[in-house]
Amino acid sequence: MTVHGDSRASAFRRTWRKVAASTAVLGTGLFLASCAKDSPQDTWKPKGDAARKIDNLQRPVFLVAGIVGVLVCIAVAYAIARFRDKGQPIPKQSHGKPALEIVLTIIPFIILATIGAFTARTIVQLADTKGCEMTVNVTGQQWWWEYDYPVTEGNQKYGITKPIVTSGELVIPAGTCVLLRETSRDVIHSYWIPALNGKKDAVPGRVHENKLEADKPGYFAGQCTEFCGLSHANMRQWAIALSEADFAKWVENQQKTATVYAETDESPEAVGYRAFRQNCSRCHQVNGMQNADGTPTIAAPENNIVAGSAPNLTHLMTRSRFAGETFPLLNEECTDRLTKAASDQLGAVYLEGVTSSCLNRAQLEAWLRNAPEEKPMYVKPDAKGLLRGMPNLGLSEAQIDSIVTYLQTLK
Repeated sequence: MTVHGDSRASAFRRTWRKVAASTAVLGTGLFLASCAKDSPQDTWKPKGDAARKIDNLQRPVFLVAGIVGVLVCIAVAYAIARFRDKGQPIPKQSHGKPALEIVLTIIPFIILATIGAFTARTIVQLADTKGCEMTVNVTGQQWWWEYDYPVTEGNQKYGITKPIVTSGELVIPAGTCVLLRETSRDVIHSYWIPALNGKKDAVPGRVHENKLEADKPGYFAGQCTEFCGLSHANMRQWAIALSEADFAKWVENQQKTATVYAETDESPEAVGYRAFRQNCSRCHQVNGMQNADGTPTIAAPENNIVAGSAPNLTHLMTRSRFAGETFPLLNEECTDRLTKAASDQLGAVYLEGVTSSCLNRAQLEAWLRNAPEEKPMYVKPDAKGLLRGMPNLGLSEAQIDSIVTYLQTLK
């Protein structure tokens, strides 16, 4: 019996060592992975006032939680080592000692009450959107973000005299509080750019206010953080903060309309213009495009898509990414030049747009060739015959080439 008991104890110790070693390796790996220097969505590197308030709250909370966690681990390890079953009598129990129980209740209460008070104060501060100079309407849909810059008194001060509608990349002036009025056209989404603020849900039928402010020009990554369907993980966004002078240039360009090509024009761009109009304009708006009879070409995505909207492509080549920010419009070299640009150089690089030498043509062609193959989307229409996401348009290679040539003119 004694030998058998020793054998079981030895087996337990070996199993315990293996579990402890595996846990240590896994924990070390996760810790090192969280320390990546180039993480684009690092919550520990605030770049704006709202994000800094969150950071000022989370650091002491994590410190206290870490200390408590270490103390608990030490206590558990001590209890396991000191009181493991060796056939000894059951240790004396502490139950029934009011003084000890009161202390162990009051200490956690004080810690949690303190954290709660500071958390409530921070939430109130983040919810206060009074005094923001600019307003942008943000709308989530499967699986991209739309930005609408309305003509308001505050926006007019920044040169916005005509509505600007764009997607994927929120462009704002640095050092300016920007009010985001968030909603959704289909399901619940959640808007999050960690370097500038916390998360805010975008809910159908409701408008939630949020605010962003970047300390200086920069390129900030974001992500939808509410599961919203098949391509939730691919629903990304970027905020680009420009100097006031560079933002004024961006606004001026965004208010221009696209070039109109004559029906008799046989240039590659004109051929692509007509191919786009025939295959893409039923969903995608290009401001200034005209039908063969000279009337404006007006997209009608509400007849084709569940959300009732598709990205406005009037200035596609001023953006760095497409398809819900899933794919880069820039090739790898030009993407690195943009994302790694110094604060004082970012504006010039971003406003340059997508040049012919920088265009990631292969990815753009692959998207036009078969979009659902590049990004998971529901390929079957719903009960009303509406789609979620871009379908396979069945374009020929000649049509794809022509459309890409035309898209390069949308600057």
